[in-house]
Amino acid sequence: MKGLKIGGLYIPVPIFQGGMGVGISLSKLASAVANEGGVGVISCAGIGLLYKNFSKDYLKASIEGLKYEIKKARAATRGIIGVNIMGALTNFEDMVRTSIAEKVDIIFAGAGLPLNLPGFLQKDSVTRLVPIVSSGKAARLISMKWQSSYNYLPDAFVVEGPKAGGHLGFKKEQIDDAKYSLEEIVPDVVNEVRYFEEKYNKEIPVIAAGGLYDGNDIFDIMKKGAKGVQLGSRFVTTEECDASDVFKQQYINNGEKDIEIIQSPVGMPGRAFGNAFIEKVKQGLKVPKTCPFKCIKTCDISKSPYCIVNALYNAARGNMKSGYAFAGSNAYRATHITTVKEVFLELIRDFMRKSEETER
Repeated sequence: MKGLKIGGLYIPVPIFQGGMGVGISLSKLASAVANEGGVGVISCAGIGLLYKNFSKDYLKASIEGLKYEIKKARAATRGIIGVNIMGALTNFEDMVRTSIAEKVDIIFAGAGLPLNLPGFLQKDSVTRLVPIVSSGKAARLISMKWQSSYNYLPDAFVVEGPKAGGHLGFKKEQIDDAKYSLEEIVPDVVNEVRYFEEKYNKEIPVIAAGGLYDGNDIFDIMKKGAKGVQLGSRFVTTEECDASDVFKQQYINNGEKDIEIIQSPVGMPGRAFGNAFIEKVKQGLKVPKTCPFKCIKTCDISKSPYCIVNALYNAARGNMKSGYAFAGSNAYRATHITTVKEVFLELIRDFMRKSEETER
């Protein structure tokens, strides 16, 4: 398992922790992952709700909350810290500007094509830019746009497959279609990226994500061309994860049959553990009275069965009656609470074991 460079930034262990909101991956988890040589990622989704004591204005609270979490992470690690920013956020620009001003190492931008992202960089900016895509076509489009408009190419790509937790960049009928599997789309993105690497003499690593859980998975997907991997669910059941213990127990207590595809109020399918809250939504019993935050561009209060940021916030705090837990397809494999260090050791050990077995 070799280290890699992203925009000249050296990452000793090519393991990226996925950004998980609301309040699942903040400074505590991110700094712990960074301390093991990976890339720790703070999710800024709904962060204004977590820091409403900073300001009654959700947008201002989001800015101050993100600054606070970045500073906390920096105080706890000398490793690499990133911020995950969804393009669907109404305060996307605020979160990007704040991250760049606070000199985070990497911005991971998904949930939409971040076609204008390089435009936020200043002459003295040190932040690398990594789009999250689900196809080679998207990677090509972003690369062409960035190069022509900003003379800038992505520093890497995260390719997220349909087995990921949370919101998915696929239509519902594509989720179980083998043509859209991570094993198929990673080589597609690698092939598209190679053209730009060769033409502009810039290395653009492809990071695979979605449903990856152990060292065997990492070995297999790297054989498909990925230079690194992003894992989210695997880090939820760690002591350092920022979520409540009740939230973490959802991963330990539920089985594979409990994971389902839901339709999110933001207009995208998502993967989560089914529970009583989701059942009430299906029955039409959950109806929001108002939109308290206007946090997602694609969320229409007149059609939404519930406020998703409130639901995810409640779940993170352990109130599962008023929310639910997003989870990747392999999240049910968790059996106990562990530590980030133990996860890294296990991932690397299993990866090396399979590598040795393959070479025999």
